[in-house]
Amino acid sequence: MYLAGEAGVITINGTVIVELVTFLIMLAILARYVYPRIVTLAEARQRQIAEQLKESEEARAAAEQRLKEAEEKLTDARKTAQGVIDAAAKSAEQLRQEMRQKAEEESKRTIEAARKEIEAERDQAVRSVRSEVANLVIAATEKVIGETLDDHRHRQLIDKAIVEVASGDGRG
Repeated sequence: MYLAGEAGVITINGTVIVELVTFLIMLAILARYVYPRIVTLAEARQRQIAEQLKESEEARAAAEQRLKEAEEKLTDARKTAQGVIDAAAKSAEQLRQEMRQKAEEESKRTIEAARKEIEAERDQAVRSVRSEVANLVIAATEKVIGETLDDHRHRQLIDKAIVEVASGDGRG
């Protein structure tokens, strides 16, 4: 019968020694051939990960730099666009002023031309009325006197009378 106290004790016999020697040989083989290879692979993987981290950090820094440059270009483009808009507004206002000035000048020219035309027509109408009055006076004089004076002398008298009437110096 086995007692409870004997169950936990290991008996050293040939099997335990063979297992211990096998374990130590296996440990020596693993330490000599397998562990260095595993460590080398692990270190290579660690270097590769470190390089990838470094590259990704550099890529992130480059992307941030490009983003910053793009934002600066965008800001410059906005400033340029605003400058173009301001220049266009100024040019449009200047063009409006020029157009207004030209329209006013054209209006003045048109008014002046109309004034001259009216003056010319008025002068022509006055001449026509004077001529008509002269003809009426000649006709009336012929009927009153019954004869015709010399035409040249008659015209001089009529023109003199018209000038006196026009100047308000009509003595009579």
